[in-house]
Amino acid sequence: MQRNPARSLVLKAGSDKTQLILKASMTQIKIPAVYMRGGSSKGVFFHAKDLPVEAAARDRLFLQVLGSPDSYQRQLDGMGGGLSSVSKAVIIEPSNRPEADIDYTFAQVAVNRPIVDYSATCGNLSSAVGPFAVDEGLLGVEDGKVTVRVYNTNTSKIFHAHFVVENKKAKVKGNFQIPGVSGTGAKIQLDFLDPGGSAAPTLLPTQSVQDNIDIKGLGQLQVSLVDATNPVVFVRAADLACSGMESPETLEANSSLMGTLDEIRRKSGVLMKLAESPDKISLANPKIGLVGNPSDFKTIDGVMVSQKDVDISIRMLSMEKIHRAVPLTSAMCLATACKITGSIPHQLALQSESFVRIGNPSGVLPVGADVIFEENNWQVNLIKVYRTARRLMEGSVLVPEE
Repeated sequence: MQRNPARSLVLKAGSDKTQLILKASMTQIKIPAVYMRGGSSKGVFFHAKDLPVEAAARDRLFLQVLGSPDSYQRQLDGMGGGLSSVSKAVIIEPSNRPEADIDYTFAQVAVNRPIVDYSATCGNLSSAVGPFAVDEGLLGVEDGKVTVRVYNTNTSKIFHAHFVVENKKAKVKGNFQIPGVSGTGAKIQLDFLDPGGSAAPTLLPTQSVQDNIDIKGLGQLQVSLVDATNPVVFVRAADLACSGMESPETLEANSSLMGTLDEIRRKSGVLMKLAESPDKISLANPKIGLVGNPSDFKTIDGVMVSQKDVDISIRMLSMEKIHRAVPLTSAMCLATACKITGSIPHQLALQSESFVRIGNPSGVLPVGADVIFEENNWQVNLIKVYRTARRLMEGSVLVPEE
């Protein structure tokens, strides 16, 4: 029988279990989507109602949309850009929870492997969730400053997005600039509520501010294991013969170091109760960061940063690559760790009552963390950050019919 390239494909989709007809054109399926930048990341945003209900079918769709797996690590046949920070998908739907307006699910798509990981959230793309919901008409809001309450399904945590609406759309133009993004935009404030224990059981998964793990060729290595918005392993850069100010390319070229970092990350993940064995630890969680004392450094765009403008430096490993800035959730976890007395970041950082200024390959990122020691436990009540976001493209993505 001759194939009809214009036929329709029927997929079960949406929380109401209704059927969605997705039109096929020339053997490709069109799926409504929006391409957005949020902070220093980019991702493809979908309404939950437009996606397959079955998880495996949805994951296959995300891999096709982003262009993974790609052994060339360029994702030329998709919307990804060859780096973890631009190989992401987001699912949005109205929330049934009384404390939230929107449910947000984040999917990290591996570049060179057929993996879609939901074990972590994305702080940068969190800044685009509220604007997306407003622009898509999911919320009835008036012009002026608005607050969108978001429930993140990856971490089961709530954050509030505060931004300005003009003519029923999220304001885009502004004079606020963030590291790693050229130009300026409208400021978006994100307040992460009670962010401790997002994936691990508690803020300090081992109940210790420092732990020792046995690493091949190094012996006992000190680490600090903290989970605030995402679980992160913090290790002194100096303990691995690094300064914490190296360029991402320099660190990635050191295959021995990269292998050691992965071993530290996986063994620490077991201590954090994220899996039963190192080989079961996901690519996305935990993250691992090399931290060091503040010092002068040059950003990847050639700008010199003075030591006096930095409280602590970090180089983050994310999805087996050194991040070109710093994942926002990792920066928030670092700011929290800097306020926990006795942790490795606390020992290295200049202490401030206000925002922690985090030196990273793209510049300096200020993060505010409300951390207290109460009833013999460390607690983080609130983490505050500022981002910008912009809608880049809207319409449909096309994927080949199965």
